[in-house]
Amino acid sequence: MNDSAPAPEAPRRPFKRRLGNALAVPLIRGILQLLWKTCRVTVVGDEHARRLMAQGQPFIPAYWHQQHVFCARYLLDLQRDGLKLGFLISPSKDGDVAAKIMAGFGARVIRGSSNRTGARAIRDLYQVMAKEQISPVNTADGPTGPAFRFKPGAVMLAQLTGYPVLPLAYAADHAWELNSWDRFRIPRPFSRVCVVVGEPRPVDRKTAMADQDGIASELEATLNRLGEEAARHLEARP
Repeated sequence: MNDSAPAPEAPRRPFKRRLGNALAVPLIRGILQLLWKTCRVTVVGDEHARRLMAQGQPFIPAYWHQQHVFCARYLLDLQRDGLKLGFLISPSKDGDVAAKIMAGFGARVIRGSSNRTGARAIRDLYQVMAKEQISPVNTADGPTGPAFRFKPGAVMLAQLTGYPVLPLAYAADHAWELNSWDRFRIPRPFSRVCVVVGEPRPVDRKTAMADQDGIASELEATLNRLGEEAARHLEARP
């Protein structure tokens, strides 16, 4: 009789996770491309981004976490004209899918969490802006909310680098809204979409820490106003 204990089974979760990620990346990428190709998109305020690009300086695109789908699409399209775009994505395994998707679209991926390692993330973003001229996207209320509250990260980064925040928002005439903390918005295929780009908002390097909250509140109001402007634009053009 063999009394030796059976050899432990190889862990299955990592394989399942890798398989799930391998399937999720092309699926999500395909859905995004379907939406981007079928929706009719109008951009208002494109000159604000173009002016910054013509000056050869990076900037900090900022929009609500809800509005990834078409704000990100607008910025990714600017890469064809020379924008060096970056996305801060969680270093956890949960961020692997998003990292692969954005890298596949040609963006620079910076792995870091604005929640757990905020100071480190700010440092890493500062370095890619200063050394590589990357324009890192900031989802102003992410990654976990509260929704539609502008957190101070983008303001701090603008102050440290001397580069401005560029606010963006979009609206769609037909969209699904998920039951998630951010009420994530997914325009339906063949919808009309309007992306509105606001004026760049610089932050003086001498700004006192006590004044950062006021600037964040100002930008919060700006993002909400741009979203309303996008919706009005769609209503005016049936």
